[in-house]
Amino acid sequence: MRTRTLRLEPVVFHTCNAIAMLALAVITLYPFLNTLAVSFNAGNDTLRGGIYLWPRVWTEQNYRAIFAGGTIFHAFWISVARTVLSTVLSLLLTSMLAYTVSRKEYVFRKPVTIIIVLTMYFNAGLIPYYFLIKDLHLLNHFLVYIVPGLISAFNMIVIRTYMQTLPEGLIESAKVDGAGDFRTYVSIILPLCQPVLATVALFVAVGQWNSWFDTFLFASSKQNLSTLQYELMKLLSSSMNSNSSAAVANGADPGAARNLVTPMSIRASVTIAASLPILVVYPFLQKYFVHGLQLGSVKE
Repeated sequence: MRTRTLRLEPVVFHTCNAIAMLALAVITLYPFLNTLAVSFNAGNDTLRGGIYLWPRVWTEQNYRAIFAGGTIFHAFWISVARTVLSTVLSLLLTSMLAYTVSRKEYVFRKPVTIIIVLTMYFNAGLIPYYFLIKDLHLLNHFLVYIVPGLISAFNMIVIRTYMQTLPEGLIESAKVDGAGDFRTYVSIILPLCQPVLATVALFVAVGQWNSWFDTFLFASSKQNLSTLQYELMKLLSSSMNSNSSAAVANGADPGAARNLVTPMSIRASVTIAASLPILVVYPFLQKYFVHGLQLGSVKE
C-alpha cells in the first residue's frame, strides 16, 4: 500500500501541475486572443457582444481604417528607427558606464554611483525638462527620441551588478596579457554579459516602441517625425471622441464605415497593431530574459 501511494504521488503532482499551467496559459492568452478576434470582427456586430476567440462577422475594414492615408507606414519606420538606434546606443553607453563604476580601482566609483542613483528619485519636473530640450535645440528634431534616454540609472545598476558577479580573475588575466580597459570591456566583459544585455535591450526597446508622449511634447508640429504610437493614439482619440468612424475621416465610404467601424473595433485593432512587432521580437530574447534578470538583480 505504501509503495502504491509513492508511485501515485508523482502522477498526481504532474497532473495537477499540468492543469494549473494550462489554466494559467488560458487566462494569460485569452485577453489577447479576444482582442484579436474583435479587431477582425465587424464593428456593428461587436456591439452586440458575444465575441470570444473567433470573429463572428469577418472583416479587414478595421485595419484598413487604421492604415488608410499612408501616414501610419511612415510613422512605423520612424518608430523602428528610434527603437533600434536608442536600444543599440543605450546598451553601449550604459554598459560602458556600468563597467566603469564596477571597477574597484576607480577612485570616484561610489560618489558617481550615488549621483546616478539620486536621479532615479529626484527630477526637476516637466517644465524645466522641456526648457532643457529646447536649449539643447532638440525640439522638432529626430535626436529628441535618442539623446534624452541614452543613459538609464536603473539599467546601469542592473548591468553593473551583473558585472560584479563575473570572476575577477578573467579581468586580471586580460590585463596580464597586456589588454587595456577598453579591450577588456570589448573582448571579455561584453561577451559574458549577453544575458543581462538582452534583458536590458528588451526593457529599452519596449519603452521606446510604446513611447508617444515625447512626440506629443517635442515633435508634434512636424508630421514627418510622428511615431506609430502617436498616430495610433490620435486615431484612437478621434474615434472615441466622435461618432464618425476613422474610415470616414480617411475618405472611405460613410455608409460602409458606419456599419463596420466603431471605437471598440478601432481600439482592438490599434492594440494589435501596436503590440505585434514587440511580440515578434520577444521570443528571440526570452531565453536570455529570466537568466539575465535574475543574475543582474543579485549581488555577489
